[in-house]
Amino acid sequence: MATTKTRDGWVHQITDRPLSSLRFARSQTDALISGVAGGLGELWGVDAVLVRIAFVLLAYCGAVGVIAYIVAWSLSLDPGDRRAPKARDPVMQQSIAFGLIVLGSVVVLRAIGLWLGDQFGIPLLIASAGAAVVNMGTRSGKRLRFARMSGKGGRPALGSLFIGGLLVVGGVSWFLTKTNGSFTGLVSVLLAVAVTTGGLAVVFGPWVFRMANQLTDERRNRIRSEERADLAAHLHDSVLQTLALIQRNAGSPRKMASLARRQERELRSWLYGHPSSDAARLDAAVHQMADSIEEAHDVTVETVIVGDCELDERTRAVVAACREAATNAAIHSGTNEVSVYIECERHLITAFVRDRGNGFDPSANANGRRGIVDSIKGRIERNGGTVMITSAHGEGCEVQLTMPR
Repeated sequence: MATTKTRDGWVHQITDRPLSSLRFARSQTDALISGVAGGLGELWGVDAVLVRIAFVLLAYCGAVGVIAYIVAWSLSLDPGDRRAPKARDPVMQQSIAFGLIVLGSVVVLRAIGLWLGDQFGIPLLIASAGAAVVNMGTRSGKRLRFARMSGKGGRPALGSLFIGGLLVVGGVSWFLTKTNGSFTGLVSVLLAVAVTTGGLAVVFGPWVFRMANQLTDERRNRIRSEERADLAAHLHDSVLQTLALIQRNAGSPRKMASLARRQERELRSWLYGHPSSDAARLDAAVHQMADSIEEAHDVTVETVIVGDCELDERTRAVVAACREAATNAAIHSGTNEVSVYIECERHLITAFVRDRGNGFDPSANANGRRGIVDSIKGRIERNGGTVMITSAHGEGCEVQLTMPR
Protein backbone atom coordinates (compact mmCIF):
# COMPACT_ATOMS: atom_id res chain seq x y z
CA MET A 1 0.00 0.00 0.00
CA ALA A 2 1.33 3.46 -0.90
CA THR A 3 0.16 7.00 -0.05
CA THR A 4 0.34 10.09 -2.21
CA LYS A 5 -0.39 13.71 -1.30
CA THR A 6 -1.94 16.08 -3.80
CA ARG A 7 -1.67 19.85 -3.97
CA ASP A 8 -4.96 20.37 -2.22
CA GLY A 9 -3.64 18.57 0.86
CA TRP A 10 -5.67 15.36 0.49
CA VAL A 11 -3.88 12.08 1.09
CA HIS A 12 -4.81 9.22 -1.22
CA GLN A 13 -4.02 5.57 -0.61
CA ILE A 14 -3.12 3.35 -3.53
CA THR A 15 -3.35 -0.37 -2.95
CA ASP A 16 -1.84 -3.13 -5.02
CA ARG A 17 -5.18 -4.91 -5.11
CA PRO A 18 -4.62 -6.85 -8.38
CA LEU A 19 -1.40 -8.34 -6.99
CA SER A 20 -2.73 -8.98 -3.49
CA SER A 21 -5.76 -10.82 -4.91
CA LEU A 22 -3.41 -13.39 -6.46
CA ARG A 23 -1.61 -14.11 -3.20
CA PHE A 24 -2.12 -17.41 -1.40
CA ALA A 25 -0.44 -19.28 1.43
CA ARG A 26 1.58 -22.41 0.81
CA SER A 27 0.25 -25.50 2.57
CA GLN A 28 2.15 -26.70 5.60
CA THR A 29 0.35 -30.03 6.01
CA ASP A 30 -0.06 -31.09 2.35
CA ALA A 31 3.34 -30.47 0.76
CA LEU A 32 5.49 -32.67 -1.48
CA ILE A 33 8.04 -30.04 -2.61
CA SER A 34 7.15 -26.61 -1.30
CA GLY A 35 3.40 -26.73 -0.62
CA VAL A 36 2.37 -24.70 -3.69
CA ALA A 37 -0.10 -27.29 -5.00
CA GLY A 38 -1.57 -27.81 -1.53
CA GLY A 39 -1.99 -24.06 -1.05
CA LEU A 40 -3.69 -23.64 -4.41
CA GLY A 41 -5.98 -26.57 -3.65
CA GLU A 42 -7.02 -25.01 -0.33
CA LEU A 43 -7.54 -21.62 -2.00
CA TRP A 44 -9.68 -22.93 -4.88
CA GLY A 45 -11.50 -25.64 -2.92
CA VAL A 46 -10.13 -28.55 -4.99
CA ASP A 47 -7.96 -31.49 -4.05
CA ALA A 48 -4.21 -30.90 -4.08
CA VAL A 49 -3.72 -34.11 -6.09
CA LEU A 50 -5.68 -32.59 -8.97
CA VAL A 51 -3.49 -29.49 -8.87
CA ARG A 52 -0.33 -31.63 -9.02
CA ILE A 53 -1.74 -33.61 -11.94
CA ALA A 54 -2.49 -30.33 -13.71
CA PHE A 55 1.11 -29.14 -13.24
CA VAL A 56 2.45 -32.45 -14.65
CA LEU A 57 0.18 -32.34 -17.70
CA LEU A 58 0.99 -28.71 -18.42
CA ALA A 59 4.69 -29.42 -17.97
CA TYR A 60 4.41 -31.86 -20.88
CA CYS A 61 2.94 -29.03 -22.99
CA GLY A 62 6.09 -27.08 -23.74
CA ALA A 63 7.09 -26.72 -20.06
CA VAL A 64 4.02 -24.53 -19.37
CA GLY A 65 3.48 -26.35 -16.08
CA VAL A 66 7.04 -25.63 -14.92
CA ILE A 67 6.61 -21.93 -15.67
CA ALA A 68 3.21 -21.90 -13.95
CA TYR A 69 4.68 -23.58 -10.87
CA ILE A 70 7.50 -21.02 -10.66
CA VAL A 71 5.05 -18.12 -11.03
CA ALA A 72 2.75 -19.62 -8.38
CA TRP A 73 5.68 -20.06 -6.02
CA SER A 74 6.72 -16.42 -6.51
CA LEU A 75 3.18 -15.27 -5.63
CA SER A 76 2.82 -17.58 -2.63
CA LEU A 77 3.10 -16.57 1.01
CA ASP A 78 4.46 -18.41 3.99
CA PRO A 79 2.06 -20.85 5.72
CA GLY A 80 -0.09 -19.04 8.26
CA ASP A 81 0.45 -15.57 6.77
CA ARG A 82 -2.44 -13.29 7.74
CA ARG A 83 -2.50 -11.65 4.31
CA ALA A 84 -3.53 -14.91 2.66
CA PRO A 85 -7.20 -15.21 1.62
CA LYS A 86 -9.47 -17.62 3.41
CA ALA A 87 -9.35 -21.22 2.18
CA ARG A 88 -12.45 -22.86 0.72
CA ASP A 89 -13.92 -26.22 1.59
CA PRO A 90 -13.31 -28.90 -1.07
CA VAL A 91 -16.41 -29.48 -3.17
CA MET A 92 -16.85 -32.19 -5.80
CA GLN A 93 -18.30 -29.75 -8.35
CA GLN A 94 -15.29 -27.48 -8.02
CA SER A 95 -12.91 -30.40 -8.56
CA ILE A 96 -14.77 -31.48 -11.70
CA ALA A 97 -14.78 -27.92 -13.04
CA PHE A 98 -11.05 -27.58 -12.35
CA GLY A 99 -10.36 -30.86 -14.19
CA LEU A 100 -12.36 -29.72 -17.21
CA ILE A 101 -10.48 -26.41 -17.29
CA VAL A 102 -7.12 -28.23 -17.24
CA LEU A 103 -8.28 -30.62 -19.98
CA GLY A 104 -9.36 -27.70 -22.16
CA SER A 105 -6.03 -25.97 -21.59
CA VAL A 106 -4.13 -29.11 -22.63
CA VAL A 107 -6.24 -29.45 -25.79
CA VAL A 108 -5.62 -25.79 -26.70
CA LEU A 109 -1.87 -26.09 -26.11
CA ARG A 110 -1.74 -29.25 -28.24
CA ALA A 111 -3.62 -27.47 -31.04
CA ILE A 112 -1.15 -24.58 -31.14
CA GLY A 113 1.86 -26.90 -31.18
CA LEU A 114 3.00 -26.90 -27.53
CA TRP A 115 2.98 -30.69 -27.40
CA LEU A 116 5.77 -33.28 -27.26
CA GLY A 117 3.88 -36.01 -29.10
CA ASP A 118 0.81 -38.21 -28.81
CA GLN A 119 2.83 -41.37 -28.16
CA PHE A 120 3.38 -40.41 -24.54
CA GLY A 121 1.00 -37.46 -24.09
CA ILE A 122 -2.34 -39.21 -24.68
CA PRO A 123 -1.53 -42.17 -22.35
CA LEU A 124 -0.38 -39.67 -19.73
CA LEU A 125 -3.63 -37.74 -20.10
CA ILE A 126 -5.74 -40.91 -19.76
CA ALA A 127 -3.78 -42.17 -16.75
CA SER A 128 -3.96 -38.74 -15.09
CA ALA A 129 -7.73 -38.66 -15.55
CA GLY A 130 -7.94 -42.11 -13.96
CA ALA A 131 -5.79 -41.04 -11.02
CA ALA A 132 -8.04 -38.00 -10.50
CA VAL A 133 -11.19 -40.15 -10.56
CA VAL A 134 -9.65 -42.65 -8.11
CA ASN A 135 -8.62 -39.82 -5.78
CA MET A 136 -12.09 -38.25 -5.78
CA GLY A 137 -13.66 -41.66 -5.18
CA THR A 138 -11.34 -42.28 -2.26
CA ARG A 139 -12.14 -38.91 -0.72
CA SER A 140 -15.88 -39.49 -1.08
CA GLY A 141 -15.41 -42.95 0.44
CA LYS A 142 -13.75 -41.37 3.47
CA ARG A 143 -16.64 -38.96 3.88
CA LEU A 144 -19.11 -41.82 3.67
CA ARG A 145 -17.18 -43.83 6.24
CA PHE A 146 -17.38 -40.91 8.63
CA ALA A 147 -21.11 -40.66 7.90
CA ARG A 148 -21.54 -44.38 8.56
CA MET A 149 -19.73 -44.00 11.90
CA SER A 150 -22.18 -41.26 12.85
CA GLY A 151 -25.11 -43.59 12.08
CA LYS A 152 -26.14 -42.16 8.72
CA GLY A 153 -24.98 -45.08 6.65
CA GLY A 154 -23.40 -44.91 3.24
CA ARG A 155 -21.26 -46.94 0.82
CA PRO A 156 -17.87 -46.12 -0.68
CA ALA A 157 -17.74 -44.79 -4.24
CA LEU A 158 -16.84 -48.14 -5.81
CA GLY A 159 -17.94 -46.95 -9.23
CA SER A 160 -15.42 -44.10 -9.19
CA LEU A 161 -12.65 -46.44 -8.07
CA PHE A 162 -13.49 -48.95 -10.81
CA ILE A 163 -13.70 -46.33 -13.58
CA GLY A 164 -10.51 -44.64 -12.41
CA GLY A 165 -8.67 -47.95 -12.29
CA LEU A 166 -9.78 -48.78 -15.82
CA LEU A 167 -8.54 -45.40 -17.05
CA VAL A 168 -5.14 -45.86 -15.39
CA VAL A 169 -4.75 -49.39 -16.79
CA GLY A 170 -5.94 -48.17 -20.20
CA GLY A 171 -3.39 -45.36 -20.26
CA VAL A 172 -0.53 -47.67 -19.26
CA SER A 173 -1.67 -50.29 -21.79
CA TRP A 174 -1.85 -47.67 -24.53
CA PHE A 175 1.70 -46.56 -23.77
CA LEU A 176 3.08 -50.10 -23.69
CA THR A 177 1.26 -50.98 -26.92
CA LYS A 178 2.66 -47.92 -28.72
CA THR A 179 6.19 -48.56 -27.51
CA ASN A 180 6.25 -52.34 -28.14
CA GLY A 181 4.17 -52.30 -31.29
CA SER A 182 2.16 -55.40 -30.32
CA PHE A 183 0.19 -56.90 -27.48
CA THR A 184 2.64 -59.75 -26.86
CA GLY A 185 4.88 -57.83 -24.47
CA LEU A 186 1.85 -56.25 -22.81
CA VAL A 187 0.24 -59.62 -22.06
CA SER A 188 3.48 -60.97 -20.63
CA VAL A 189 3.95 -57.96 -18.39
CA LEU A 190 0.36 -58.05 -17.15
CA LEU A 191 0.57 -61.80 -16.49
CA ALA A 192 3.77 -61.40 -14.49
CA VAL A 193 2.26 -58.59 -12.45
CA ALA A 194 -0.89 -60.62 -11.77
CA VAL A 195 1.08 -63.71 -10.64
CA THR A 196 3.32 -61.62 -8.37
CA THR A 197 0.36 -59.80 -6.86
CA GLY A 198 -1.46 -63.09 -6.22
CA GLY A 199 1.56 -64.58 -4.47
CA LEU A 200 1.98 -61.54 -2.26
CA ALA A 201 -1.73 -61.63 -1.39
CA VAL A 202 -1.50 -65.31 -0.36
CA VAL A 203 1.58 -64.72 1.79
CA PHE A 204 0.76 -61.37 3.40
CA GLY A 205 -3.03 -61.27 3.06
CA PRO A 206 -3.93 -62.92 6.42
CA TRP A 207 -1.41 -60.75 8.27
CA VAL A 208 -2.72 -57.57 6.67
CA PHE A 209 -6.28 -58.63 7.42
CA ARG A 210 -5.48 -59.21 11.11
CA MET A 211 -3.66 -55.89 11.34
CA ALA A 212 -6.61 -54.08 9.79
CA ASN A 213 -9.02 -55.71 12.25
CA GLN A 214 -6.79 -54.79 15.18
CA LEU A 215 -6.58 -51.18 14.04
CA THR A 216 -10.35 -51.05 13.62
CA ASP A 217 -10.92 -52.48 17.10
CA GLU A 218 -8.44 -50.09 18.67
CA ARG A 219 -10.03 -47.13 16.93
CA ARG A 220 -13.52 -48.23 18.00
CA ASN A 221 -12.40 -48.68 21.62
CA ARG A 222 -10.69 -45.29 21.61
CA ILE A 223 -13.84 -43.61 20.30
CA ARG A 224 -15.94 -45.31 22.97
CA SER A 225 -13.55 -44.31 25.75
CA GLU A 226 -13.54 -40.71 24.53
CA GLU A 227 -17.34 -40.68 24.43
CA ARG A 228 -17.51 -42.09 27.98
CA ALA A 229 -15.05 -39.44 29.15
CA ASP A 230 -17.11 -36.67 27.52
CA LEU A 231 -20.30 -38.04 29.07
CA ALA A 232 -18.72 -38.26 32.54
CA ALA A 233 -17.34 -34.71 32.27
CA HIS A 234 -20.70 -33.29 31.18
CA LEU A 235 -22.62 -35.10 33.93
CA HIS A 236 -20.13 -33.88 36.51
CA ASP A 237 -20.35 -30.27 35.32
CA SER A 238 -24.13 -30.19 35.04
CA VAL A 239 -26.22 -32.89 36.73
CA LEU A 240 -24.00 -33.52 39.77
CA GLN A 241 -23.58 -29.80 40.39
CA THR A 242 -27.34 -29.29 40.22
CA LEU A 243 -27.93 -32.17 42.64
CA ALA A 244 -25.53 -30.53 45.08
CA LEU A 245 -27.46 -27.25 44.79
CA ILE A 246 -30.75 -29.09 45.39
CA GLN A 247 -29.34 -30.60 48.57
CA ARG A 248 -28.31 -27.16 49.80
CA ASN A 249 -31.82 -25.78 49.11
CA ALA A 250 -33.74 -28.69 50.63
CA GLY A 251 -35.81 -26.27 52.70
CA SER A 252 -37.14 -24.42 49.64
CA PRO A 253 -39.31 -26.68 47.47
CA ARG A 254 -39.83 -23.98 44.85
CA LYS A 255 -36.10 -23.40 44.51
CA MET A 256 -35.53 -27.15 44.20
CA ALA A 257 -38.18 -27.40 41.50
CA SER A 258 -36.64 -24.48 39.60
CA LEU A 259 -33.18 -26.05 39.69
CA ALA A 260 -34.55 -29.42 38.60
CA ARG A 261 -36.49 -27.92 35.71
CA ARG A 262 -33.51 -25.91 34.49
CA GLN A 263 -31.29 -28.99 34.61
CA GLU A 264 -33.92 -31.06 32.83
CA ARG A 265 -34.09 -28.48 30.03
CA GLU A 266 -30.30 -28.41 29.67
CA LEU A 267 -29.97 -32.20 29.75
CA ARG A 268 -32.64 -32.69 27.09
CA SER A 269 -30.93 -30.11 24.91
CA TRP A 270 -27.61 -31.92 25.25
CA LEU A 271 -29.00 -35.45 24.71
CA TYR A 272 -31.20 -34.77 21.70
CA GLY A 273 -29.19 -32.05 19.97
CA HIS A 274 -31.83 -29.42 20.65
CA PRO A 275 -31.44 -26.20 18.64
CA SER A 276 -31.31 -24.26 21.92
CA SER A 277 -27.54 -24.71 21.80
CA ASP A 278 -27.47 -22.02 19.08
CA ALA A 279 -27.90 -18.66 20.81
CA ALA A 280 -28.84 -16.92 17.54
CA ARG A 281 -32.19 -18.72 17.18
CA LEU A 282 -35.64 -18.16 18.65
CA ASP A 283 -35.75 -21.44 20.57
CA ALA A 284 -32.51 -20.66 22.40
CA ALA A 285 -33.60 -17.13 23.29
CA VAL A 286 -36.92 -18.34 24.74
CA HIS A 287 -35.24 -21.00 26.89
CA GLN A 288 -32.67 -18.50 28.16
CA MET A 289 -35.50 -16.10 28.98
CA ALA A 290 -37.35 -18.82 30.92
CA ASP A 291 -34.20 -19.76 32.86
CA SER A 292 -33.53 -16.15 33.87
CA ILE A 293 -37.14 -15.57 35.04
CA GLU A 294 -37.17 -18.81 37.03
CA GLU A 295 -33.91 -17.90 38.73
CA ALA A 296 -34.86 -14.29 39.41
CA HIS A 297 -38.46 -14.74 40.62
CA ASP A 298 -38.53 -18.34 41.90
CA VAL A 299 -41.40 -19.44 39.66
CA THR A 300 -41.86 -22.23 37.13
CA VAL A 301 -41.96 -21.16 33.48
CA GLU A 302 -43.46 -23.78 31.16
CA THR A 303 -42.19 -23.24 27.59
CA VAL A 304 -43.52 -24.81 24.40
CA ILE A 305 -41.96 -23.77 21.08
CA VAL A 306 -43.35 -25.08 17.80
CA GLY A 307 -40.91 -24.48 14.94
CA ASP A 308 -37.80 -22.34 15.05
CA CYS A 309 -36.23 -19.48 13.12
CA GLU A 310 -33.29 -17.11 13.13
CA LEU A 311 -33.39 -14.12 15.44
CA ASP A 312 -34.01 -10.76 13.78
CA GLU A 313 -35.48 -7.44 14.89
CA ARG A 314 -39.07 -8.73 14.95
CA THR A 315 -38.36 -12.06 16.65
CA ARG A 316 -36.27 -10.27 19.28
CA ALA A 317 -39.22 -7.96 19.90
CA VAL A 318 -41.47 -11.01 20.44
CA VAL A 319 -39.01 -12.55 22.91
CA ALA A 320 -38.64 -9.26 24.79
CA ALA A 321 -42.42 -8.80 24.99
CA CYS A 322 -42.85 -12.38 26.23
CA ARG A 323 -40.18 -11.73 28.85
CA GLU A 324 -42.04 -8.65 30.10
CA ALA A 325 -45.38 -10.48 30.17
CA ALA A 326 -43.91 -13.49 32.00
CA THR A 327 -42.12 -11.20 34.46
CA ASN A 328 -45.37 -9.34 35.19
CA ALA A 329 -47.11 -12.67 35.77
CA ALA A 330 -44.34 -13.85 38.09
CA ILE A 331 -44.48 -10.64 40.13
CA HIS A 332 -48.19 -9.70 40.20
CA SER A 333 -50.25 -12.84 39.51
CA GLY A 334 -49.61 -14.56 42.85
CA THR A 335 -49.12 -17.92 41.15
CA ASN A 336 -45.95 -19.98 40.92
CA GLU A 337 -46.39 -21.16 37.32
CA VAL A 338 -46.35 -19.26 34.03
CA SER A 339 -46.92 -20.78 30.59
CA VAL A 340 -45.24 -19.51 27.41
CA TYR A 341 -46.32 -20.90 24.03
CA ILE A 342 -44.71 -19.72 20.77
CA GLU A 343 -45.53 -20.99 17.29
CA CYS A 344 -43.18 -20.00 14.48
CA GLU A 345 -44.79 -20.36 11.06
CA ARG A 346 -43.47 -19.38 7.66
CA HIS A 347 -45.03 -15.91 7.59
CA LEU A 348 -46.25 -15.40 11.16
CA ILE A 349 -45.13 -15.80 14.76
CA THR A 350 -47.81 -16.28 17.42
CA ALA A 351 -47.05 -16.20 21.14
CA PHE A 352 -49.20 -16.73 24.27
CA VAL A 353 -48.19 -15.97 27.85
CA ARG A 354 -50.70 -17.32 30.39
CA ASP A 355 -51.07 -17.54 34.14
CA ARG A 356 -53.87 -18.68 36.48
CA GLY A 357 -53.32 -16.01 39.07
CA ASN A 358 -55.17 -12.99 40.38
CA GLY A 359 -55.89 -11.34 37.05
CA PHE A 360 -56.79 -7.69 36.52
CA ASP A 361 -58.99 -5.39 34.47
CA PRO A 362 -57.00 -4.39 31.34
CA SER A 363 -59.19 -1.31 30.73
CA ALA A 364 -58.76 0.12 34.24
CA ASN A 365 -55.91 2.62 34.50
CA ALA A 366 -54.25 1.24 31.36
CA ASN A 367 -52.00 4.27 31.01
CA GLY A 368 -50.46 3.64 34.42
CA ARG A 369 -49.19 0.23 33.44
CA ARG A 370 -46.08 1.32 31.61
CA GLY A 371 -44.79 -2.27 31.29
CA ILE A 372 -47.83 -3.26 29.25
CA VAL A 373 -48.07 -0.01 27.27
CA ASP A 374 -44.39 0.43 26.44
CA SER A 375 -42.62 -2.91 26.82
CA ILE A 376 -45.34 -5.10 25.33
CA LYS A 377 -47.81 -3.15 23.17
CA GLY A 378 -45.44 -0.41 22.08
CA ARG A 379 -42.61 -2.78 21.19
CA ILE A 380 -44.82 -5.18 19.21
CA GLU A 381 -46.80 -2.50 17.38
CA ARG A 382 -43.65 -0.61 16.34
CA ASN A 383 -42.54 -3.77 14.53
CA GLY A 384 -45.87 -4.32 12.78
CA GLY A 385 -47.47 -6.79 15.21
CA THR A 386 -50.60 -6.84 17.34
CA VAL A 387 -51.27 -7.49 21.03
CA MET A 388 -54.44 -8.77 22.69
CA ILE A 389 -54.74 -9.05 26.49
CA THR A 390 -57.50 -11.14 28.05
CA SER A 391 -57.87 -10.96 31.84
CA ALA A 392 -60.34 -10.55 34.66
CA HIS A 393 -60.12 -10.50 38.43
CA GLY A 394 -59.60 -14.00 39.75
CA GLU A 395 -59.37 -15.57 36.29
CA GLY A 396 -55.72 -15.16 35.43
CA CYS A 397 -54.33 -13.42 32.38
CA GLU A 398 -53.48 -14.28 28.78
CA VAL A 399 -51.30 -12.12 26.54
CA GLN A 400 -51.46 -12.96 22.84
CA LEU A 401 -48.83 -11.60 20.47
CA THR A 402 -48.85 -11.87 16.67
CA MET A 403 -45.91 -10.74 14.56
CA PRO A 404 -45.55 -11.08 10.76
CA ARG A 405 -42.15 -12.37 9.64
